[in-house]
Amino acid sequence: METLCQINIFVNSNILKDKVLKTNNNKPLILVTNDDGINSPGIKTLNELARKFGDVVVIAPDEGRSGMSHAITIKYPLRVNKIRDEGSFVMYSCSGNPADCVKLGINQILDRKPDIILSGINHGSNSSISVVYSGTMAAAIEGGLHGIPSIGLSLTDFSSRPDFATSVLYGEIIIKNTLLNGLPDGVCLNVNFPKLPPDDIKGIKICRQARGVWIEEFDKRTDPHRREYFWLTGYFKNYESDAEDTDEWALKNQYVSVVPVRTDFSEITAMAKLKSEYAKVSI
Repeated sequence: METLCQINIFVNSNILKDKVLKTNNNKPLILVTNDDGINSPGIKTLNELARKFGDVVVIAPDEGRSGMSHAITIKYPLRVNKIRDEGSFVMYSCSGNPADCVKLGINQILDRKPDIILSGINHGSNSSISVVYSGTMAAAIEGGLHGIPSIGLSLTDFSSRPDFATSVLYGEIIIKNTLLNGLPDGVCLNVNFPKLPPDDIKGIKICRQARGVWIEEFDKRTDPHRREYFWLTGYFKNYESDAEDTDEWALKNQYVSVVPVRTDFSEITAMAKLKSEYAKVSI
């Protein structure tokens, strides 16, 4: 299995020979990543926010990897380039996906396990079922798999130059609390900020993921060579629009939504039913 899944890593500036950031143990080590790419306004905002709390290492995709979920790179070599080094703030671009960035950070680039992983700030919501498709949240989930308190942060604004004032104000509160109190083992946070100015936000609501789906509609077209191709379109359908304990309700009602996400996908309540059913099966 190790042979099949071996990941080749190419780096510059002797990154792996001289591990980065021999940090002061009194200062948190923060790993920052995203799925919109190293040059996105969201990660630039998150970098500045993270620097308030400790030493920061940024390892992010060299271009947008939205919708990649938890995909990892096993068919091609991974390439990592150091693009900035200020001692307590170091940036790397990576040819892989968000989950790759976290794996490389933990296993190759950092000299110790980070105290917290921050992923984002994503351009667009990752509430409800979008958590399944999100590269932003995959990075946070990967951190949770390693027992590291991790947060995925998203703003419900898909514009290229959104106003991050609310994200910064409430993101600071959530990051500070997580550094102070940690998270349960195997749990990360899915944080979504409404597209509203800070004065219009009612507060932070701890909630659950709303039950909903993306209704896919493929726009069928024909290219100049008469070959068919498809553009994915569609819309989100919320099956629990009136449920006040969900993230979708919170965002709609001017709250920052915080959903604890488990890395264990087991559905415990279904186990008893299935055990009973399969106990009756004879072969």
